[in-house]
Amino acid sequence: MQLTMELERLARIFFLLAMFHAFNSIDWSMAQNTHHRRRHHIHVGVILDMESPVGEMAQQCTTMAITDLNASASHINHHLKLILHPRNSMGQPLKALSSAVDLLENEQVEALIGPQTSEEAELLAELGDRVPIISFSASSPFLSSDKNPNFIRMTTNDNFQVGAIAALVQEFGWRELVIIHEDSSYGNGIIPDLLLTLAEGNARVAHRTAIPPQARDIYVEAQLYKLMALSANIFIVHMSASLASRFFLKVNELGMMSAGYGWIVTDGIVNELPVMDQSVLDSMQGVVGIRPYIPPSERLCNFSLMWRNSFFRNQHHQIPDINVYCLWAYDSVWALAKAAYHLSPITSMQKNDAANKLAHLAAIPSRPTGSDLVCTILSGKFMGLSGEIQLKNGQLQQPVAFEIVNIVGRVKRIGFWTQSNGIMRGLNRSSVATQSPSVRKMASIEWPGSSLAVPKGQRFMPKTGKRMRIGIPIKRGFKELVGVELDPETNATIVTGLCIDVFKAAIDLLPYEVKFDFIPFPNSTTGSYYEDLIYHVYLQQYDAVVGDITITANRSLYVDFTMPFTETGIAMIVPIETSRSANMWIFLQPLTVDLWLVIGAFFVFTGCVVWTIEHNDNNEFKGPLSQQIGMVMWYSFSTLFFAQREKLTSNLSKVVVIVWLFVVLILTSSYTANLSSMLTVHQLQALPKGESIGFTVDSKLVRTDLINVPFKNPSFPPLETVGDCANALRDGSRNGGFSAIIDEIPYVKVFLSKYSAQYTMVEPSYNSTNGFGFAFPKGSPFVPDMSASIAKLREDGKLHLISQNWFQNHSLFTNQDSATKVARLDLYSFRGLFLITGITSTVAVTVSYKFRKKESTTVQHEVADQPVEEKFSPVSDIPSRRTSSKHIRRYSY
Repeated sequence: MQLTMELERLARIFFLLAMFHAFNSIDWSMAQNTHHRRRHHIHVGVILDMESPVGEMAQQCTTMAITDLNASASHINHHLKLILHPRNSMGQPLKALSSAVDLLENEQVEALIGPQTSEEAELLAELGDRVPIISFSASSPFLSSDKNPNFIRMTTNDNFQVGAIAALVQEFGWRELVIIHEDSSYGNGIIPDLLLTLAEGNARVAHRTAIPPQARDIYVEAQLYKLMALSANIFIVHMSASLASRFFLKVNELGMMSAGYGWIVTDGIVNELPVMDQSVLDSMQGVVGIRPYIPPSERLCNFSLMWRNSFFRNQHHQIPDINVYCLWAYDSVWALAKAAYHLSPITSMQKNDAANKLAHLAAIPSRPTGSDLVCTILSGKFMGLSGEIQLKNGQLQQPVAFEIVNIVGRVKRIGFWTQSNGIMRGLNRSSVATQSPSVRKMASIEWPGSSLAVPKGQRFMPKTGKRMRIGIPIKRGFKELVGVELDPETNATIVTGLCIDVFKAAIDLLPYEVKFDFIPFPNSTTGSYYEDLIYHVYLQQYDAVVGDITITANRSLYVDFTMPFTETGIAMIVPIETSRSANMWIFLQPLTVDLWLVIGAFFVFTGCVVWTIEHNDNNEFKGPLSQQIGMVMWYSFSTLFFAQREKLTSNLSKVVVIVWLFVVLILTSSYTANLSSMLTVHQLQALPKGESIGFTVDSKLVRTDLINVPFKNPSFPPLETVGDCANALRDGSRNGGFSAIIDEIPYVKVFLSKYSAQYTMVEPSYNSTNGFGFAFPKGSPFVPDMSASIAKLREDGKLHLISQNWFQNHSLFTNQDSATKVARLDLYSFRGLFLITGITSTVAVTVSYKFRKKESTTVQHEVADQPVEEKFSPVSDIPSRRTSSKHIRRYSY
């Protein structure tokens, strides 16, 4: 009985143990099933500005992304489910932060999507060490993954577009412009890189205007009036779409959207053009902008169709066009879903155990899954609606291209920009890097005011007003350089001359418009007219000086000069006259030594050839050896002066002599011309010491450099006009005038343009000046631009045409070495002549020798065939007259 009771007790214990084990198994299974269900339910917080068009559209796109995820079992596990918890930030960063804390405490979200503005994203990024934060519209460069490793930018960085903006500025030829940006984290972030990139393209930001996001219209209007006072007409605008809408309404109202103005806007404005009011678009006609290029695809086309159908069913107002922010919001949901699917269950369990007792933000602990989820998202790569989604350095990689658009009633695409190829009109989808240079141009652009001409920028002159004050020297003479006259009818100042025409032509080549007034400079009170004029520029009483201003080192200490637009150096004016040369051997200088030797050799050679051909048959070339040698030398050298009395019997020798006479004619003509030039030029350069020389007015620069010249007691009376110079040279040193006048080459050319028949120019080798240049105040931005324009005028030949317009006989830009140096004639120049006469003589001698040899052989055969007794016949029996006399002479005894 006791045994039976003990067995029953043991059975009850085993039963209880079995039940306990069963209950434990059921409890563990339920826990596992609960975890299995939780593992596939991911709660995501969505913080948007529901009051803005972009926020409203982004919410619609995220909802459509969830619908597509649930219907796409082939891409995402069908057990995985994303649950969105939207919150309205109302565009306020503090409201967005409060919404994030609420989502973390009460909804236990595992990720946050959509801090819409850069300010909201910057504030919420501090939560990035707890949960991943994905933004599809915060593009400020100040947001960095280095500071917030769990912050993901599913949009492009604003700095990506600065290259496209700088390329447009360079393409339009703008050198100075104004940047207008929003005074916020978003608006200020792009400025450093934009300034640097523009400076690399030789564009200068003359002014920056920052406008707060909540600025009232009266403040915006005041800033625009300031820009109008600066004559600014080229602008780059970077601000949010909400501020841009109010800004451009004021721009159009003040008349700054008219012809002559140029506007470039960044992608933050262009991306939201489809959702702006029509009144805003009407006020932006002619604006040029850029935006990321979204490659077309079948999936994007289907989504756009679904988008329109969704709005058609749910709303009655106009269907908005989808923008790139909506596409990035859609792709953000898919990127999060793909990353969450690859996380392990253990990681997900650890993540949900801790956050149930949160009371406020400081108590929110770090979640291990945050960094894991970020790493998975960053390593992912897939094709989204906006193209290939691949993150680099925590943000979307730079787009393959930027679209360049023009607002003309609608948003019109006019070209593309890529980092490798720059601006181009078309884009090869298969390979962006293989573009033909022929398509690297934009389509036509309609600028503000319906103008097709590219607006020309302006230089900003805040100290002197809208027009530049250009100082002009007043000269009594040499008005071909600078002439100032007063119109008797209108009492207006008329300024003419070479310097004025060059200045105007250079101004026309500038990529911006410059308005200026010429102001004649009155007489100097110190006696240094040009130095006083330069000093007025130094004091900024003039914005520039235009005229016959010589560039010197001393003047460069006070002003900046452009590159010279005239020939550098000084020259001497001397009368054209010839006299006996002081060099007794000057008659040998026209020909080089080798040419003299070759000519002499050919004289002897030609005489020998003629003697060789003629001496057997022509009695004139017979006689003693000394007589024959004299004949050779006499005959050849006498061809220089007169026809020979000796008659030639052979046609071969006649051909030789005719060719040689032709060579002699060319040589004597060339020698005579070269010797005449040398005698003239030599006389011009060899002014005797002690002769007086003259200078023009204000030529102290030349006088200072001529202290050591080889003239005794040079006199310095001023010569004010071209007529004064001519009279002084006509009188000469002995009659109170000058034997020569030395001055800068431009003045010399002015004189020679009227008196080139009586005088010429000689360039001395002991002095050189730097030519004329335009003077500007120190640091003036006009100097490099004007120098570039002068270089362009010189390359295009326009400087030469301008000089020809003022100086018909001489140009300021031609090399005058030929007036002072005459090249000696050398053998190389006449090698063709000597080759002809040498070949002719050689052929003639060869033919003559062969002909005589043949005749000699023929006569010997005839003599051998005669009877022996005939050889000793009496004189009366000599051959008949039919036998040539030369045969008789050759074989008589």
